[in-house]
Amino acid sequence: MNFQQLRSIREAARRNYNLTEVANALFTSQPGVSRQIRELEDELGVVIFERNGKRLTGLTEPGKGILKIIDRLLVEAENLQQASQEFTGTSSGTLTIAATHTQARYALPKAVQHFRNEFPNVRIALQQSAPDHIAEWVLSGKADIGIATEGLVQFPDLVSFPCYRWSHLIVVPDGHPLLTRTPIRLQDLAEFPLITYDVGFTGRGHIDAAFGKADVRPDIVLTAMDSDVIKQYVSLGLGVGLVASMAFDHGRDKGLRAIEASHLFAANTTRLALRRGAYLRSYTYEFIRQFAPELQRSDIEQALAGDSAE
Repeated sequence: MNFQQLRSIREAARRNYNLTEVANALFTSQPGVSRQIRELEDELGVVIFERNGKRLTGLTEPGKGILKIIDRLLVEAENLQQASQEFTGTSSGTLTIAATHTQARYALPKAVQHFRNEFPNVRIALQQSAPDHIAEWVLSGKADIGIATEGLVQFPDLVSFPCYRWSHLIVVPDGHPLLTRTPIRLQDLAEFPLITYDVGFTGRGHIDAAFGKADVRPDIVLTAMDSDVIKQYVSLGLGVGLVASMAFDHGRDKGLRAIEASHLFAANTTRLALRRGAYLRSYTYEFIRQFAPELQRSDIEQALAGDSAE
């Protein structure tokens, strides 16, 4: 039994039994992955995967139990590496943070700046993507921390913590007719083409829910992942923008005006996610403290050990 066999089993389950994707993830060949899986099954005397010919189609009942053990073994192996690095060099290493574009652009810079001042020998790798990808990176160990507004609570093997709440703003060019309407209604917004976030990003679910509940059909003509992109197209007169409140700067966003929209759309909560059972370096706890000061190390450790966060 070896770690490559264990990783092949875990990746096969994670990647919907697509051995080509497993091979790419493990930097090996598809025949090599098949061999690793078969050798472990032979050694254990248990069929882990259901098959249709040579194609994997699912986990057997014994395989489901074995996968849980494999997950624990691999997490502990990675924890062992982290612990050894912690005891031999607490002030150096790499902290990998996966976040959405909005969080990386507007919420993280101050925490990153403070962290770099305190830990100049720790390299920060900042990865940006959709919430589902962020969750996958944290689960696979490719990222230490995941930060997003949507999606992270849907993964039982992640522990996520609320960090801060925010609302959406309406963004329009100077002189726009909406500036004279108080208070703005959803029906008012529906009179204009709208520009906002892609589905699954930055509180988009609350925007759709509000229009749906009011039985108002918005004309969403353009979507993007990046708040700056949304504001750029608003400035070109292509529509009214709906963006996260932290994404608007009255001094920097010249020619644009922001209108309060907290009465229209439910508040959003940005969450920080960690892999359940993970061993965190001391500098990781320090970064979390910089980003979300209300999160206590003792509470995080307790949640990682098995108790879910609220």
